[in-house]
Amino acid sequence: MYTVIYRMKIIFKSMLILLFVIISANAEIVKEIRVDGNKRVSSDTIKIFTEVKINEDLSTNQLNDVLKKLYSTNFFSNVEINLDKNILYVSVVENPVIQTLTFEGVKNKRIIKLLKEQVEMREKTSFIENKVKNDEEKIINTLRTNGYYFSKVNSKLKRNENNTVDLIFEVDLGDKAYIKKITFIGDKKIKENKLKKVIVSEEAKFWKFVSPRKFLDLNRVKLDEKLLYNFYKNKGYYNVSVESSSAKVINESNFELIFNINAGKKYFFGQIDLIIPDEYSIESFKKIVDTKNKLEGKIYSLDKIKTILNRIDEIALTKEFEFITAKYKENIVDNNINLSIKLEESKKFYIERINFFGNYITEENVIRNSLLVDEGDAYNEILINKSVNEIKSRRLFKKVEKSVDNGSSSEFKIINITVEEQPTGEIFAGAGTGTSGSSLSFGIKENNYLGKGIKVDTQASLSDTSLQGRLTINNPNYKNSDKSLITSFEATQIDQMSKFGYKSSKTGFSIGTVFEQYEDIYFSPTLSNYLETLKTSSTASAAKKKQKGDYFDSNFKYGLTLNKLNQNFQPSSGFKSAFYQTLPILSDDLSVINKYDFVKYYSPNENAILSFRFLVQSVNSLSGDDVRISKRIYLPNKRLKGFEFGKVGPKDGQDYIGGNYASAINLATTLPGLFRDLESVDFSLFLDIGNVWGVDYSDTIDDSSKIRSSSGLAVDWLTPIGPLSFSFAKPITKADSDKTETFRFDIGTTF
Repeated sequence: MYTVIYRMKIIFKSMLILLFVIISANAEIVKEIRVDGNKRVSSDTIKIFTEVKINEDLSTNQLNDVLKKLYSTNFFSNVEINLDKNILYVSVVENPVIQTLTFEGVKNKRIIKLLKEQVEMREKTSFIENKVKNDEEKIINTLRTNGYYFSKVNSKLKRNENNTVDLIFEVDLGDKAYIKKITFIGDKKIKENKLKKVIVSEEAKFWKFVSPRKFLDLNRVKLDEKLLYNFYKNKGYYNVSVESSSAKVINESNFELIFNINAGKKYFFGQIDLIIPDEYSIESFKKIVDTKNKLEGKIYSLDKIKTILNRIDEIALTKEFEFITAKYKENIVDNNINLSIKLEESKKFYIERINFFGNYITEENVIRNSLLVDEGDAYNEILINKSVNEIKSRRLFKKVEKSVDNGSSSEFKIINITVEEQPTGEIFAGAGTGTSGSSLSFGIKENNYLGKGIKVDTQASLSDTSLQGRLTINNPNYKNSDKSLITSFEATQIDQMSKFGYKSSKTGFSIGTVFEQYEDIYFSPTLSNYLETLKTSSTASAAKKKQKGDYFDSNFKYGLTLNKLNQNFQPSSGFKSAFYQTLPILSDDLSVINKYDFVKYYSPNENAILSFRFLVQSVNSLSGDDVRISKRIYLPNKRLKGFEFGKVGPKDGQDYIGGNYASAINLATTLPGLFRDLESVDFSLFLDIGNVWGVDYSDTIDDSSKIRSSSGLAVDWLTPIGPLSFSFAKPITKADSDKTETFRFDIGTTF
């Protein structure tokens, strides 16, 4: 036995020695590297690419690696290497350089730009033949996305001197593929007009000449399938399937887009169980319990489940529960879906470091001040994602991405924030016209001044009755805090001689801030100083003429806003409550201005949005003097439709003078997308109630306390040339002195 083991050891050692000899025989020390065949790429650069070190062994396998490294640079079409007598010979054939890249047959500059962004080969880079076909496919896909479904592409090469080429893509755009009709077949159970509102693709209509969604795009159709699937899932159709989608040719350039849907039966929420760890109190999750109790027996909806999970996340943001996660299971019983939501403690991690990349212009503290977490805090995925969204909301960056790496130990994480900067300057102009007159505006904005995230906004506007210029500087992170500092310089001239018997010229500045005092509660204090020159008409009353002259106002204004809207643009639920007050510090008439504005939205279904608005305003003088005519209150048109602006309330001779008080109640039912083919148009039925009253400088002025009201139809239409709004209103109650208007419209645009 011993002899056998001894012999095996001898054999094993011999094999190791033999292997060493073989390896040694195939390895050679490199004393020198010689390069030939190169013209554009220097020999020193090629030597660096090889990663071969002088006076080190180089085996056969390592030679193959050198070959791969040289090919991977994309600089060479052919590479030969040979190691002989301690000299590494490298012979290369360089790829030609693309001198020009053109797309023949395409005249649209926007399309050309898109194509250049999509292709892999670029001007002044190496031409690689095996990438041509791939670029042709990318061009086809890009053109189809932009409606050129029948496009064809061929490539050709023009060789020049000095090993350069002109790469030409010959493009036959063909006719644009329009979606003439969208049809839904199968067991769809939901009306077509509702389904058309769900998808992105839309039927081509003459007023949609700027919409890219009217063109057939197969990538967009795939998105439509997902949108339809999610829509049905939220309507209770748990087992829905979008069986197929197809494009049927109607004629040479028009298609019918067909979706085949199998909705299946409708499901409802059954029993919903909430399982929490023993160490947590059920009282902490009372809102969750109330929510899930309300859902039991209701139509199944994936979004409703997400609502419960999001509310659990909100609770998890508190220190007590920052390391809990929620998982749910579904169990189908007949047409009911029972839910089991289980809360579990997750492993605790902490933030070791936060790194920032890509901010070459923007200072790091600008990004850091948008974060809701910091080094040393507990790692919280919710807060980190909110931080990323907060950075995006600054609109300073084209892209904002995050990644997470392991830290120096198992309980630490490293967060990497990568941004891609973009131009932050804007030049805009605008024009508008309507029943109240015409207007022009111009402005220049810079949203990241000196890379500090400071917003500088200059604006000038001209209308039939006013001339205004304004410079606003907004530092949203003043002294690295979460508070903004807003400074504004303004010069305004208002000529209301023909309508209200006065002209005002005002110049001055203001400085203020806005910050979130509590959750969704914002506080906005402002200090302002203005000089005003007031002139009155020759036909004005003696009491009004007394007010002409020069005035100085130093005021403190503050606002408290509670914002619970689901979204600030076109909200459909929630409310917003705001109170503003202006207090005189040093003023010739010591006026106190109060304003309270409340709005509530409610959606009983997807086809209607109900809104309730309440407004009350007041202005009073602490000194007992008359309130200046330019400070008196007028109700805006949108708060009392059916009446000319300013032509409601107290009247001094021929002049409407506004009031010391105003109030308005607005009830409306908005029907978004009432007509599928007019989805950019919102129709609303409204009832407006309001009044302007109170005169402090004369007892003889007509001051009717009669409540004004009107009802009618309002239309808001986002047209290709800008927003258009008009209303048909019929006054219900009014005073004899009021001026009414049945129809009103306004149209404006920016370019």
